[in-house]
Formats: sequence, C-alpha cells, structure tokens
Amino acid sequence: MIRQSLSQKLAQKMSPRQIQLMKLLQVPTFELEQRIKEEIEANPALEEGNIDHYEEGEYKSEDDSEGVDNGFDFEDYFPEYGEEDSTYTSASDGYDREEKKERQIASHENNLQDYLLAQLEMTSLEDEIDHIVGRQIIGSIDEDGYLRREPISITDDLLFSMNLSISEEKVLEVLKVIQQFDPKGVGARSLQEALLIQIESKLRHTEGMDTYRIQDLSTAKVILTEYFNEFAKKHFAKLLQQLNIDEDDLKSAYEEILKLNPKPGSGFVESGKATIHFVEPDFSIVNRDGELEMSINGRNAPDLRVNEGYKSMIRNLIQKKKSRKLTKEEKNTALFVKQKIEAAQSFIESIQNRNVTLYNTMHAIMMIQYDYFLTGDLSHLKPMILKDIAEQIGVDISTVSRVANSKYVQTEFGTKLLKDFFSDKVQNAEGDDVTTARVKQILVQIIDQEDKSNPLSDEALMEHIEKEGISLSRRTISKYREKMNIPVARLRKEI
Repeated sequence: MIRQSLSQKLAQKMSPRQIQLMKLLQVPTFELEQRIKEEIEANPALEEGNIDHYEEGEYKSEDDSEGVDNGFDFEDYFPEYGEEDSTYTSASDGYDREEKKERQIASHENNLQDYLLAQLEMTSLEDEIDHIVGRQIIGSIDEDGYLRREPISITDDLLFSMNLSISEEKVLEVLKVIQQFDPKGVGARSLQEALLIQIESKLRHTEGMDTYRIQDLSTAKVILTEYFNEFAKKHFAKLLQQLNIDEDDLKSAYEEILKLNPKPGSGFVESGKATIHFVEPDFSIVNRDGELEMSINGRNAPDLRVNEGYKSMIRNLIQKKKSRKLTKEEKNTALFVKQKIEAAQSFIESIQNRNVTLYNTMHAIMMIQYDYFLTGDLSHLKPMILKDIAEQIGVDISTVSRVANSKYVQTEFGTKLLKDFFSDKVQNAEGDDVTTARVKQILVQIIDQEDKSNPLSDEALMEHIEKEGISLSRRTISKYREKMNIPVARLRKEI
C-alpha cells in the first residue's frame, strides 16, 4: 500500500506533457508514423509540414520557453477559458505502449488450427457430433500444439455453448484421431505424450529402415514410456542399469529422442493472436577511419506543424473580441480551437523532445562505450549504469530506462538493444573494473570448453573463473548462469 501510494504521488507530479513524452519514448520507430497518423486524425489542428513555414516565435507559449508560440495569451483574450477546462483530451492520453496493436499475420497456410480443421474434414469420422467435438478440441489446442485442458472442460463448453451432452470418453476418442494428424504430436497433453506420439508414428513406418534404427526407436519408446523422469533428469547410469544396454545403444536411442519436436505446433501462427516483431534500428553508428559517426533514424524526426486555418480562426476571433462581445457560438468555437491548438503544440514539442532525448542518450552511450563500437569486442565494454547516462544528459533515470529498453542501434557488428550496453562491475585481482557482460562471456567460454561427459559444477566454474583473476561466489556464478539460460551441470551432461 505504501509503494502504491508513493507511486500515485509521483505520477501526480508529472505534467500531461511529461506523461505524453514518456509514452512516446517507448514507441518503436516503425510504429511512430502510425502513432502520428492517429494524432493527426484525432486533432485537425495538427498536420504534417515543416514548422519553419511559420515565423520564428509565432507559436511560443509564455509558460514554456521551448514551446511553439501562439502569438498571444489565450487567457488575456478569453479569461473564461482557463487552465481548469479540460474538455479536449489528446489521443495520446489513451495510448498505452503496453496495449499497442501488434502487427498480425493469419493465413490458411501457416495457421495451425486451420490446418488441423482441414484434416478433420478429411477423416473417417462420419458422425457430425464427432466433428463438433473435434472442432472444439482443435479450438482448445495452443500455439505449441498442446491440449492443456481437461476433457471435462471441453464437455462443459459443449454443454453451455451448444447444449450438447458429450461424455469424456467421446472427447478422448476424438482426441486420439486428432493426435494422428500432422504435425505429429499435436493434441498431446504433456511433453511425454507429444514425444511418444512421434516415436510411435515412426515405428509404424519402418519399411526400408535398417534393423539398428528400428531397435533405437524401440529403446527410445521404452525410455519415454517407463523411464521418462530418468531421461528428463539425465540419469544415464540408472537408464543403463534398468535397460541393460551399453552406452552406445543408449546414446543412439537418446539421439532419436532429441530429433523429436517438443513443440509440435511450432512453425505455425496462432490464429488471430500471432505476432511478428519487427526491429528497425533507431540509430546507426559507423566507423570512419577510427572516428565514430552516429545518426538517428530520420523517421524519428517528422515535420509537424499547427494548421494554418486554425491559426487564422483564432486571429479572427481576437479581432472580433476587440470590437464587440463574442456570441455564445463564437466563444464555444474559441474554446474548441484553443484546445486543439494547445494539444497540437504539446504533441509537436513532445515529438521534438523525444528526438532530442533519443539523440542525447545514444550519444552519451557511444562516448562511454567508444572502444566497443570501434572493435565489437565485448571485453572493451565498460561498466555503465542508467544513472551514469541520466546524470550526463540531465534527465531522470526512468527516462534513460525507457529508451534503453526499447531502442536499437545498428553497428558494424549487428543490431543491438541499448540496454545490452549497461552492465554492473566487478573487480579483478589487479583491482581493475570488469563488466558483468565480460564475466558472462568468460563463463560461456569455460562451459563451451568443458568435458561434456563430466560438466563443471558451479563450484568448479567458480574455481576456473578465479584463474582469470575474477573472484565470485558460487551463488553469483549460479545467478549469472541462470540469467543466460544455461542449465546445471547434471543437465549439461552428454553421453
């Protein structure tokens, strides 16, 4: 409750313009054009065009020296419409980066559910009820190809949605048919079942297969059926003892299992939900004979301006008010135009500030990590935290965080997420600072070179990295390993 209250108080201190800027900072470059289009559609006072078409200072407000001037103070001429009126809401107020519309694709050829439904129509199932049950099952299969719902849940759905009373046995009967569809393993309710379905399918098609391969598949089926836990935990000694086979036979059977697909639905697009994430660099850095040149993607700096027609409307209303009292309709028009122009000014300034913030953040990162951008060598990355950049460019840490977590830079060594350049530091034996990124790189190198039949424990890794002059606790080694999704020694073991 204390944290929530503090968060609310902090949020209240941010002006609408600051909130708008924070949201715009998180918008990817490829989405910025659409975001601007939405704002233009919502606000007729905003349009595309070079702001230099106006006289300098013409749209500069008194309370913001960096803003775009109106040419007059609204409250001087229309005091009845002060700051407290908030009839107009910018389209950006309802825009949330976390709720952005994803770019979607959905075609018959790569949609798993459509692919399964097409096969359902070609099955030997003649009863219409079976087809209804089949469609319900297929609709419950997730993007990985698994059915993660109990049969009783499917019967309940059919009862409530179609008033059909179907037994669980009927659901399982139809499910068995669907589990024979392509891709093999689809409709499985667990990893074990998915792998077994695939192995059994191979064993049904052994024509032309050599005897040794058939034996390997048979052994693999026994492992998956009777010793799945031992297989998952890589307890090879127990498997050798229980199966009474030699290491070569176990290795061959193990390799057959590794050929199977643990996610039968992979490669297909989830109907109506699948997304493609496009990465368009926000910056580029080029090495010009030892000198780095940084540029910002031009799509981040669009030309926007306040509509000339709205500006003229306000001027006309000002002239009228000097000579007579405005009518109610004219006052309403003045309020409407005021709100639209101010919203347009605010959005233009937010886009400009976004551009400046992006540039300053990337430039500061480049200067600190200059040696890395010249060579691409991770060992040249210097310890750098968000606070370092925030203090250097004079913004809040949260602002740098928003940029670092969502922006990419194109380098000669690939396109990188900015947050990857931030790293805490540890000290080596000589007292020099070493980035955690470099420590992780060393860990990966040690693990890559280990004996896979006897992988190194975290304690052994700790001893090896100490030989590199870096002293870390076993707990820290474990934390770094887990962050890199490297399993424990037992699960890295190979036959």
